[in-house]
Amino acid sequence: MVIVGGGIMGMSLAHQIRRRSNLSVVVLEKGIGLGEGSTGGSSAITRQRYSRVENIRIARDGNRIWRNWSEYTGLPDPVGRFHDIGVLWMMDDDPAAVVRDCARLAAEGVDAVVIDADGVRERFPALSACMEPFDLTGEVEHVCRDGSAFLLERDAGYFDPTGALLDVRNAAVAGGADVRMRAEVVELRSGRGTITGVRLADGSEISAGLVVNAAGPWCNRINAMAGVDHGWELVPTRIQVIYRDLPPEVPRPLPVVGDASGGSYFRPEAGDGQIILGSILEEDEREEADPDDYNNAADRSWIDFKIHALHHRIPSLPYTGVPGGMASLYTVNRIDVLPVVGPTHVEGFALMNGFSGHGFKESQIVTSMMAQWITGERAAFDTDVPMEFLSIDRDPIAMGDLNVLA
Repeated sequence: MVIVGGGIMGMSLAHQIRRRSNLSVVVLEKGIGLGEGSTGGSSAITRQRYSRVENIRIARDGNRIWRNWSEYTGLPDPVGRFHDIGVLWMMDDDPAAVVRDCARLAAEGVDAVVIDADGVRERFPALSACMEPFDLTGEVEHVCRDGSAFLLERDAGYFDPTGALLDVRNAAVAGGADVRMRAEVVELRSGRGTITGVRLADGSEISAGLVVNAAGPWCNRINAMAGVDHGWELVPTRIQVIYRDLPPEVPRPLPVVGDASGGSYFRPEAGDGQIILGSILEEDEREEADPDDYNNAADRSWIDFKIHALHHRIPSLPYTGVPGGMASLYTVNRIDVLPVVGPTHVEGFALMNGFSGHGFKESQIVTSMMAQWITGERAAFDTDVPMEFLSIDRDPIAMGDLNVLA
């Protein structure tokens, strides 16, 4: 079989197939190095709080893998590692709703607790517990108001995204997969309505009984080659993040934080010497027509606007230095923000597309679903969530919000 795309999805699927079968697997990545697509720009947060129970279970099962990475990959000394710092939700929800949400997570095996403002200050002394909406324009005077209930996922955190990608690549190759860089697919070969292989930009061809589209923001090109009109609106979308120095005088520890008052999330990075901040607002996303041609630097005006939310949440963070930033792409399913996974109506062609910012944390479990379908075999760390939940022919799933937190 051929997997088109060598990001975290494609490489993980190769590993998942080879760890349970002897099927021939070729991964084709058009880039010259690992992590040039969505994976390299991921914040790789492993949170498990979702509105749908199926998504909770997917994230929970994935979190077990991130926490047992060496055992799962079979690598005695993997490059990537899990950062067990917790995820704190500062969303200013009604306290009763926070308690219900916590109980729902706990019922699924997530280590979640509710803490109050004093609990926030005790556990994370650098954080303000204020939940008064913060006016980033500076036009409205801000008077702080402590929130009363915050949800803390104690068993979540973040993973090293490029380290994870290198690890699953190494695990897949060790298992017998063939991984090829600078291998751009320009045509899908077909016969009698069945996809039979691919042709590459260098003119070479590879025959395959199954071609899987794991091409991330380039997925629509591959689907068009297959003649697949799946009816889902999968849009390459530019998202931005800020990198800000985290000096020693700021008290530790810091968790991953989802911050409704500033419309942002942030987490530590670079050995605890930096903070990464991104947006949780749909209005901060921008559709891109061409995933090969977009501005990969963060907008200076956006950085200057958003950085104030971070200083509000971490009052001891000094106003020194110039924060930088970058932009990358992920593929948003504009209909229900859930991925589309599994076989298509075209024989010999399947896809894993449209992860809407959830892809990294879901990667090992979505590929578990796919590998079970392809090989008919189960393996350690597999999920019991059925692939039909994300199938191409499902009805759109009703979601309260069509954003990265859905």
